[in-house]
Amino acid sequence: MTAYSDNIDRLRQRLSRPLPGFAAQERMMGRVIPHPPQVPENARLSAVMCLLYPDNSGLHMLLMRRMEDGKAHSGQVSFPGGRKDPEDLTLLDTALRETREEVGIDRTHIDVLGALTSLYIPVSNFNVFPFVGFTAARPAMNISVDEVSYTIETPLSYLLNDANKTVADVSSPAAPGIIRNVRAYRLPDDGIIWGATAMMISELEVILKEIGGEW
Repeated sequence: MTAYSDNIDRLRQRLSRPLPGFAAQERMMGRVIPHPPQVPENARLSAVMCLLYPDNSGLHMLLMRRMEDGKAHSGQVSFPGGRKDPEDLTLLDTALRETREEVGIDRTHIDVLGALTSLYIPVSNFNVFPFVGFTAARPAMNISVDEVSYTIETPLSYLLNDANKTVADVSSPAAPGIIRNVRAYRLPDDGIIWGATAMMISELEVILKEIGGEW
């Protein structure tokens, strides 16, 4: 397949075993509203796709910046994904459907490696289930202009470099009067990844460093 076949196989195998979970997520904890003692029964189910693929300078992770629409996650950097629709048989179906709708990548091109730990987001009342996928080459994309401002293709090695972690003051449209100092990943364009997406990446980072290899 590619020069990354062995690493991808190891990642697939590692995702099938017990995950690092909250201990790994909290390394990049950043919430505008505190987490409740347990996930509410009325939490809305959603799913996202963390897509990895090789490009000229190594493995990349696909992210996107959401449109400025005044909603809870307006303008934030995130994975493709969204709420579970009635026609979705599983949460994986949700992640794959949303990836196609938001960035135009069909499920037939994605090798699903496994899932990360679910994460509840109080500010939007979503319980998010992240999946990790892989494509053997950089996928063609066609973004939804109604939902996505632009895509962000970030080298995985850049995100794994501790020098590219930072702290930043952030607020959310859902609570505009609250400013939090949060841990975040710094992007090459000086943007940041914070909140739930950073926490998901943090768990993946712990897993990748555990299994070793060049990423």
